[in-house]
Amino acid sequence: NYADRFLNELNSKGKLCDLIIGDSQWIGGSAENGHYVKLNDFFDKEKISMDDFVPATVVGYSEWPKNTPNYWALPAMGDVVGWTYRKDWFSKPELQKEFKEKYGWDLAAPTTFDQLKQIAEFFQKREIDGKTVYGASIYTERGSEGITMGAMDVLYSFGFKYENPDKPYEMDGFVNSEKSVKGLEFYKALYDCCTPPGASNSYMGEGVDAFKSGQVAMHMNFAFTWPGLQKDENVGGDKIGYFANPKGPDGDQFAQLGGQGISVVSYSDKQEAALKYIKWFANKDVQAKWWSLGGYSCLNAVVKDPSFPASQPYAQTFLDSMAIVKDFWAEPSYAPLLQASQKRFHDYVVAGQGSAKDALDGLVKDWTEVFQDDGKM
Repeated sequence: NYADRFLNELNSKGKLCDLIIGDSQWIGGSAENGHYVKLNDFFDKEKISMDDFVPATVVGYSEWPKNTPNYWALPAMGDVVGWTYRKDWFSKPELQKEFKEKYGWDLAAPTTFDQLKQIAEFFQKREIDGKTVYGASIYTERGSEGITMGAMDVLYSFGFKYENPDKPYEMDGFVNSEKSVKGLEFYKALYDCCTPPGASNSYMGEGVDAFKSGQVAMHMNFAFTWPGLQKDENVGGDKIGYFANPKGPDGDQFAQLGGQGISVVSYSDKQEAALKYIKWFANKDVQAKWWSLGGYSCLNAVVKDPSFPASQPYAQTFLDSMAIVKDFWAEPSYAPLLQASQKRFHDYVVAGQGSAKDALDGLVKDWTEVFQDDGKM
């Protein structure tokens, strides 16, 4: 996959590419291992200010260490996990009436995870237009990062924290807190009750397929999928709606960050030309064009323009979602940290092994070993 190709290329100090769009979680390893060119001097020289970009994308895509003014990428492709739903199904009068009678509130895009689950249960195995449909498509994929992205997208709003805010790498009582356990239990309950058949290894592509084929009422996915879905002849246009990740039981509302920055590869012989490209790409007119073509600009001048929310049906949901992002570890040991969460989450959510508490206790153990090996604990 792309991650393997990317890491093999950089670790071998290859010159295949001069610029690379690297995922947000790869920035720590790429910076500390010398794969990326530090861009501070270039930004100063060209008067490219990180203050001109959405703050979450600067922290997520450009900074290492996090929350320090050390920049290794220009924010390139904003992205975040959000939801699409079948607006045409939600607006059917007979379904609205039945839903209101059963749940006591109007069938609409959910604002809490409790509401989301009620909607998913309502649509599960329902017949619509002569076809059996299902509640929701969520991330369950085991091989790369899928179930971690999906579970974290829910866990954040239930109160999950990666570590003690006052003591880095202290994870016991934060990763496996009571609130975290309830979040993971909710994710499993949603998987068990309300997903389509054969959804045990689903990620971005499978989710798009489920939504486009008319199989599900709601669909968790990264925002980069929305332009294509909006244009789809069968489920796009007036039939599709968008909503940001809902609130958890205590009112917390967060969403899993996606997206990438663009970096200069330190082994390139054409660094000067690569930097010229970054200068061009940072231009406001180029960024506006990038958005109009289906890219997700991170430039404030584009996303804060008064015309932006109405520029696409999903634009406001993108803005709302980017305002509440959190991200997975971006440490140099990102890969083993991710492998641990993939196994723990999939074993519990999909395979039904043990309890949510067991899974999160095990994750604390796994992550502690990684950071001990790194000399950080």
